[in-house]
Amino acid sequence: MSSAIPCPDEFSAVPAELAAFRPKVALVLGSGLGGFAEACDRLFAVPYAKIPGLPESGVPGHEGEFVGAELGGVRILLAKGRVHYYEGHTPREVAAQVRLMASLGPEVLVLTNAAGTLNPHFAPGGWMMLNDHLNLTAASPLSGGPNFFDMSEVYDARLRDLFRGLAGESGLALHEGVYACVPGPQYETPAEVRMLRMLGADAVGMSTVFEAIQARALGLRVAAFSCLTNWAAGVTGQPLSHQEVMETGRSAAAALSVLLGKAMAKMS
Repeated sequence: MSSAIPCPDEFSAVPAELAAFRPKVALVLGSGLGGFAEACDRLFAVPYAKIPGLPESGVPGHEGEFVGAELGGVRILLAKGRVHYYEGHTPREVAAQVRLMASLGPEVLVLTNAAGTLNPHFAPGGWMMLNDHLNLTAASPLSGGPNFFDMSEVYDARLRDLFRGLAGESGLALHEGVYACVPGPQYETPAEVRMLRMLGADAVGMSTVFEAIQARALGLRVAAFSCLTNWAAGVTGQPLSHQEVMETGRSAAAALSVLLGKAMAKMS
């Protein structure tokens, strides 16, 4: 296990059971994916509201609590819900959750999100593992000084090899591609979707990138997965809804649960 990063002053009043927890893996659960926690052996839960300085989400599907748990014999820390740039938070506030999790000493951060699919070969209801991203927010959680950091490999190649192999063994169709992060909260227009395709994006969403940047700057190995909840605007002609996003996320969570369970056994 990696040595813990000292807890930032912004979280000086962290509940004792969370402060003492030493997970090997930290995991952020996106829209509609909170049910993954039910597949784990739950040890404790701490609402975000009990941690002064930690922003809380007001978005449906983001429950707002840390859960200490075990899966496959590995201690994991689950973040059920996140805050978003479009809620009015700064990039640094969006990444605050990652700084707190990193202070507890995990080696790996796994990020999940709900995303619209841009790739005609990646149908809704499936999963895409991120191999790169496009940060189209024109912002960064590292802003405020000359915090230069190499981004040649944000999403760890060895972790991607691990998940790719386990998915193949399990018969899970796991796509791989580029995730575009946009500010939101409105969904993209058909013209914007065409632009994103031209830029090389396979999926689009409104989260994850700030967290990945912050995690890499703190030395964590990062893996990330998008639950492809809907076709992007203009593909089918149907309107988009957050309800559809949550429902698809809930139904797809079981497949990721199996994959993560197998991965935890390899990380023990």
